[in-house]
Amino acid sequence: MGVHGGVYDPSMLLNANVASITGGTNTATSYTDGSGNAWRVYTFLESGNFTVTTSTVKCDVLVVAGGASGGSTSAGSCGGGGGAGGVIHKEDHIISSGTYTITVGAGGAQKTTNGHGNAGNHSFFASGVSGVELKGFGGGGGAGYAVSYDVGDNGGSGGGSENNLGTSTSTQTSHNGGTGYGNAGGAGITGGYYNAGGGGGASVAGGAASSGVTGTGGNGEAFSITGTSVTYAGGGSGGAYTAGTVGAAGTGGGGTGGNSSGTSGTAATVNTGGGGGGGGHHNVGDHYGGAGGSGIVVVILGAA
Repeated sequence: MGVHGGVYDPSMLLNANVASITGGTNTATSYTDGSGNAWRVYTFLESGNFTVTTSTVKCDVLVVAGGASGGSTSAGSCGGGGGAGGVIHKEDHIISSGTYTITVGAGGAQKTTNGHGNAGNHSFFASGVSGVELKGFGGGGGAGYAVSYDVGDNGGSGGGSENNLGTSTSTQTSHNGGTGYGNAGGAGITGGYYNAGGGGGASVAGGAASSGVTGTGGNGEAFSITGTSVTYAGGGSGGAYTAGTVGAAGTGGGGTGGNSSGTSGTAATVNTGGGGGGGGHHNVGDHYGGAGGSGIVVVILGAA
């Protein structure tokens, strides 16, 4: 985290009339940093409005998209981990008075039929004048066997793949002065093992599967915009086909893949943008990937 938008100005930062928000679970809080300066933090756990009621101000903005669900499978296969939602972070973002639309992307719902996990939804920081200013791209679904083995879907971070067919890619961009975070999903493995790859995370690509371990979920990225370090956007780990170890979920809310006894993947943590775990293999029945985690948007006011 940098200087929170420039020179410290307590009269602006703590003036409740500078900005307001809507949304039942959204909050406006303050914290004091190590230098004794207090900051105003607006946290959006759901979509709402951010209204600035003074002249032009600077702020720092963190936008995290929804993570994807893991792949769901039939007997004889296993699912890739869901990709985390893309992240974009910008310091010293200049905004004018007016109302800004904040969209918090939902996580991809659990897929209850065979096939790829559902993509996460995009998150936005947008104004009525210039449109979308900062965008986190929804995570890509983990691969799941429907009619054939497949590569995970591209997304903010890509979903994990089945078999040894290649890897998905990240669609997250750096734009409008912000820095984007997203990575590829991991590859699966063939040769009678067929363990699935992990979903990508904000700081690390999803892990490739091996004969004894499924692909790990890529780790997320840590930010201190709220005053404490929080890690967001971890990928889900891949599901297991053969007996062995299920790889670790990515730090930052990723879900864990199902095991070779046929368990479903676990869901990602809400408001982290994490990807869900891939479904595990069993000889009978369907095994679902875990749901993706919803995103989050955080705005911290700086000086004018």
